[in-house]
Amino acid sequence: MTIHKEGTGTILVTTIFLAILNGATAYFFPENDLLRKVVVVLSVIFAIIILQFFRKPTRVTVKNPKHIIAPADGKVVVIEETVETEYFNEPRRQVSIFMSPINVHINFNPISGVVSFFKYHKGKFLVAWHPKSSTENERTTTVVKHANGTEILFRQIAGALARRIVWYVEEGKQVEQGTEFGFIKFGSRIDIFLPLDAKILVNLEDKPVGGETVIAELA
Repeated sequence: MTIHKEGTGTILVTTIFLAILNGATAYFFPENDLLRKVVVVLSVIFAIIILQFFRKPTRVTVKNPKHIIAPADGKVVVIEETVETEYFNEPRRQVSIFMSPINVHINFNPISGVVSFFKYHKGKFLVAWHPKSSTENERTTTVVKHANGTEILFRQIAGALARRIVWYVEEGKQVEQGTEFGFIKFGSRIDIFLPLDAKILVNLEDKPVGGETVIAELA
């Protein structure tokens, strides 16, 4: 299993903590075999959970200028028409994908183009499915302008467990569909804002695969 670079620090800290915990258990309770076995088993389970969270699977993106690729693994929790107020200030079609702690948390560029806008916002840590999380939580906003002039906005939103959003984009830089644009640690969500005439190809409760599933098609 390949591990994502964002997991290096967390995995190191986890390893040290578990080593100290098991060492302390063996030192202070040398005759309590049951306790030591329980601690070992729980340590292994916890280590596996951390490793799977930072796993980096191979994804194959079939590039198409009309397709919007899922920016993350997870579950579709919102499909609606709304007014996007940070950049467009006009109605857009919103699709939101919720990432649980067991999902891959790599974020993929949904479209190729030039980053025309980027902003990081400090904020709260409401649960990611909360209606106000999109405007009040810690988040980033990225807008990519396609070669045909169409702009797509996508927003990384930290959840109740997430405490670090990572991004690899920069205003004025070119991005390629299906490549990584960021990472969010633990539960979180991504909102995508599309033109009103975009054809949505997913339904509520669908579970798209980041970097592969086509979630919408541009007119």
